[in-house]
Amino acid sequence: MSKLQTEALHADFGASVRGVDLSSSIDDATKDEIRELIDTYSFLCFPEQSLDDDALLKFTQFLGEPEAEHVTLGRTGEIQYFGTVGNVSDDGTKKGNAHPDTHYQTGNQLWHADSSFRELPCSLTITHAHEVPGEGGATEFVSARAAYERLPEEERAKLDQLKVIHDYVFSRSQVAPVDPAHAASLPPVAHRLVKENPRNGRKNYYVGSHSRSIVGLGGIESRSLIDELMAATTRPEAIYSHQWAAGDTVIWDNRCLLHRGTPYDADRWRRRMRQTRVAGSESGSTPH
Repeated sequence: MSKLQTEALHADFGASVRGVDLSSSIDDATKDEIRELIDTYSFLCFPEQSLDDDALLKFTQFLGEPEAEHVTLGRTGEIQYFGTVGNVSDDGTKKGNAHPDTHYQTGNQLWHADSSFRELPCSLTITHAHEVPGEGGATEFVSARAAYERLPEEERAKLDQLKVIHDYVFSRSQVAPVDPAHAASLPPVAHRLVKENPRNGRKNYYVGSHSRSIVGLGGIESRSLIDELMAATTRPEAIYSHQWAAGDTVIWDNRCLLHRGTPYDADRWRRRMRQTRVAGSESGSTPH
C-alpha cells in the first residue's frame, strides 16, 4: 500500500504530495510511484521539505541526468546545475527592482516551457523554495495536454504533421539584450509541434514564448496559429496559480506544461528559490 498521500490541485493537472522526505533515502517503490505521479499529474508539490543544494542535486539525479544551466554555460562555458529564481544572491544580499538581474528575470513572466529552445529540451524542472515574498510572486501553470485533448479530432490531425521553431533570442530579446556568446550557443531549433508521453501515450502541443514560427507556413499564418494555440491553452479557467511557501519542492513536466512567473516587489521582499532541471532524451521520456 502506498505511503504517499496525493491531493489534486486543478481539474486538468497537478497534485500535492505528502508522506515522503525528499532529503532522505527513497526506496525503489516510492521512486517508481513518484515517476508515475509525474506522468499522471504533470505537476507535483511536496510541501514542508528541507533541501540544501546537495540534497536537491541528489534528488534531481534520482529523476535523471541533470541539465547544465544554459546562461552560465553559454556565457562562460562553465557547467553548473543550479539556477536561482529570485532576487537574493549567493552571499545573501538582496537585489532590488532596478537591478539588471531582476529585470532580466521578468522574461520568465512570459508563458514558456523550460529549455524548449535547446536541441534536446529538458524534461523536468525541480524548484525548492527557501525564501518567498509576502505577496506576489506566484507561478502560474497550464496544461497543453489538456488543451490538445479539447481540440476536435480533425484539428489534432493537422497539428500532428507540423514542426515549430523555438528561438531563445527571439523571446528573451523582447525583454533585455542577450549576451552574444549566450546567443551563439543557442541557435534556433525545430521540434515537433505535437509531443507524446511515451509511458501513457497522451499527447500535447508544444508551444510557448520561445516559439518563433511554424515550419512551412508564412509569417502571418504561422504567428496566427501559435497565438491561437496559446490562447486556447492559457484561458483563465485552465490556469493553476501556485503561491509558494518556504519549504515547497515542486516538480513540473516541461514536455506538456507551460508556466510563467508573476510580479512581486523586489525592493520590499526577498525571494530565493533554487532550481535544477532533468535533461530530456531522444524519445522524450523521463530518464530512469
